[in-house]
Parts: sequence; C-alpha cells; structure tokens
Amino acid sequence: MLLTAELLFYFQRCNRRAFLEVYGDRTQQDPQSDYLGKLLQDSAAHQHQVLADYDYQSPIYSSSDWQAGAEATREMMRQGVSCIHRGVLLVPTQASSGISLLGVPDLLIKCPGESEFGDWLYVPTIVRLGKRPKFDYQIIAAFHAFLLLSVQGTMPQVAGLELRDNRFYSVNLHKVLPQLEARLHDCLEMLDARLEPEVFISRQRCNLCNWLSSCKQVAQSQNHLSLIAGVTPTRYQSLQALGVTTVELLAQSHPQHLEGEIEPEVAAQLVVQAQAVVQNQAIAKSQPLPNDLPVSAVELYFDIEAEPELNLDYLLGVLVVDRRSQTQVFHPFLAPHPDAEAQIWQQFLELVESYPDAPIFHFCDYEVKATRQLAKRYSTPRQRWEPLLKRFVDIHERVTRLAILPVEGYALKAIARWMGFEWQDSRANGAQCIYWYDRWLKTGNPQYLEAIVRYNQDDCLATHRVKEWLVQYFLPTRFSRF
Repeated sequence: MLLTAELLFYFQRCNRRAFLEVYGDRTQQDPQSDYLGKLLQDSAAHQHQVLADYDYQSPIYSSSDWQAGAEATREMMRQGVSCIHRGVLLVPTQASSGISLLGVPDLLIKCPGESEFGDWLYVPTIVRLGKRPKFDYQIIAAFHAFLLLSVQGTMPQVAGLELRDNRFYSVNLHKVLPQLEARLHDCLEMLDARLEPEVFISRQRCNLCNWLSSCKQVAQSQNHLSLIAGVTPTRYQSLQALGVTTVELLAQSHPQHLEGEIEPEVAAQLVVQAQAVVQNQAIAKSQPLPNDLPVSAVELYFDIEAEPELNLDYLLGVLVVDRRSQTQVFHPFLAPHPDAEAQIWQQFLELVESYPDAPIFHFCDYEVKATRQLAKRYSTPRQRWEPLLKRFVDIHERVTRLAILPVEGYALKAIARWMGFEWQDSRANGAQCIYWYDRWLKTGNPQYLEAIVRYNQDDCLATHRVKEWLVQYFLPTRFSRF
C-alpha cells in the first residue's frame, strides 16, 4: 500500500476522504464536476508555464512501477542532474500492512550542500495553482523534504512552492515538519488499522469532494450534528465533550449547559437551530425594524455572475417585479467577452436609475462590493452609484438576523428550496457558471450563455421567493397591500 502526497493532502483536509480513497467503494463516488475538471486543466496549464522556465530531465520508467522510478531518480541524483522533473521518492515504513511513502515532487533542484551523493543536495519544489501558500501546500512540500532525508541522507533546509502569478514561497521546514510528522503518524495509524473516521459534513471543504453524496447519506442516516447549521468541527468536539451527541439532545439542551464549552450567544443559536430542525418549522429570532423588509409597488432583485480569475463581472441580472401590473421582467446584462463589462455596467445603471424609488434586493454582500468596484473601475460619478447603496437590501442578512430555519445552511439554495423553490437546472451553481463561461469563451457555443442566464434568473427569482416569505411570515398585512 502507498501513502502518497495526494493521499496525505486529502488527510490534511479531511481524514475520512483519505480513508475512502483507499478502502471506499468507488461505485459510490460522485462524477467529477465540470468545475473541478476546469481547475485540473488550469492547474496543468499553470504547471506547464512554470516548467518552461526550468531546464529539467525526467526519470524513465514504466507507468506505476514506482520502484523502478525511484531507482532511476536516485541514479539521476547520484549523477548530479541539475533539475529533475517528477522524480520518484519511495520510502518504506514500519507499518504492519507494508505501507510505503511515495512522493513525486514537481521539481528536485540541485543545490550546494552535503549529501551521500557528494557536495550537493536536492531541494523539492511543488507547483500549485493557488495564490497563497496555504498550509495544506506547505505540508505537502515538507512531506517531500522528509522523504529526501531517507533518499539522500540529508534534510534540505527549505522546500519551495511555485504559486500563481510567478509567486515563489520558501517553506519554513523547522516550523512545518513537526506538524507533518504528527499528521503522518495519524494517517499511517488510520490506514494500517483500517479505522474509518467519523463522518462530518463541512459545507466549504466538502463541496468539491466526489465522496460528498456518500458521506451525506451516512450523516443523514445518523441525523449527525454536523448537519446543523453553525456546528463547526471545534463546536462539535465541545458538544461531544458535554454528552450532546444527537440533534434531539441539542434541541433539548439549555444554552447555559453549553456555555462552559461554547460562547453563550452561539450556544443559544445552536439550541434554537436544532429545535427548528426537529420541529421542521421556522422560529422567529426578533421582529423586523421598520425598514427591514420594504414592500414597494416596484422592486428590483439583483444578482451577479463573476469570473474571479479574470476579475470580471460578466452578468448583471435584474428582475423587475411590478406589483401594480403583476408582472415580472428579467433583464440579463451579459458581457459576451471581457471587454464588454463596461457596457453592461452602464446598461445596469440606466435600468436601476429608471426606477429611482425601487428597493434593490440581493442575497449576501457581493453585489454591494461589486457595485463599488465597478464604479471605481469605470470612473463612475459618485452621484450615480452612491444612491444605489442606500437602496440595497441584503436578504441573507435579514433572514439570518430575523429567523431560524430548519435548513442545513443559510445559502440561497438551501433556504429557497425549503420554501418550495426549485432551480430549472438542479446541477447549476456559481462554480458551474464559471465553467460554462470558460467554455463559451473557448467554443462560442451559445448554449453555455443560455444556461448561465437561466441560472442567474433563477437566483433572482429565489431571492424574491425568500423576501416574500419573510414578509408573509413577519408582516402579513403589508404583503397584501398591492
């Protein structure tokens, strides 16, 4: 069995995923998402760009014959090759199941020093698509340095990270190695003993994992506490220490019972959240302020689709709801190419200025930030964009401040679906739209743009649904005003 750098990376992020990659039933995996496929392609392109700056050689061996690859790499190191691409570092362990450690660093760079090969040693460098030296990356770089100690008899002083935008980062091995060794020990122990880790659903880390559906089924069958919004891994450990092991027990708990381990405000929130789930109904937290939920003859619902890598807001979608005529008209201001962003920004301004008294509803604060950025980018006069900010109404902020809902999280999809709304394309999300826009730019197939517009319209409609629910729940008399 092999404990690879990739497997250790998974373990660093989620120990259960590392276990499933070795012992799990592959038929239970989700298909690779289009967005993940795009990330892998972007990563390969980035690696190709970085490697163009190096004069390297690669070991020759049959595919998956790691022993032959390790011997070929060692011979290249003995010869003093200046730069080795994807050299194989293979080190056996003392595990009873015969686990070996395997690393295939992107680059092994010859540097002055002392090793069993002579007055030189090799320093590992790994190439990653990220812009920041995430600790996960540093652990993998340190893993390769750790393997080099056995291969060349000397531990390098540093390891390198080649990041996006020509950013190079030197990993402080003195700081990172102790943490690496602890994680290696835990991972080896788990694999050697086949100890399946407990499931835990983390809404951020699990999104791109192809074991998500499988793990979620397990969590739902156990009514697991990680399905309760606000239960982080740290809070989960605190609840376990207090003997609160089920959603029902949490719902029955008194917040003061939890305050020794969890801050009082959070404790109260978690208890009410569990009660909402057990009762499957919304629970009011507070009454809205006079201007919290404006009900107007005309209302605008605003949602943006963006491509972060291009620093581009390519779709500004606005749903115009006219209560007087009982109509809903969607306006998708779409940039068919990045240079059209300025044009759609002006089109957006003209539309919202034509309804000067209409509140502009949105979900979360991205639209506010983007409005400021677009105004600055295109030197928009303050008198045109500053008044818009006073009209913005963040529905996400209102929901989370006013009510507790029986949902697993407070993203738009979870909330709107609980309220009965469904997207036309069930697989669509923001990440999928990034993939679709990339495909549109590369292929010119209009179906990709149509899918993006459809999704954006649904987001606007979903925001409208959530806002209407809030008004019906808290202000039913105002709902029937128009």
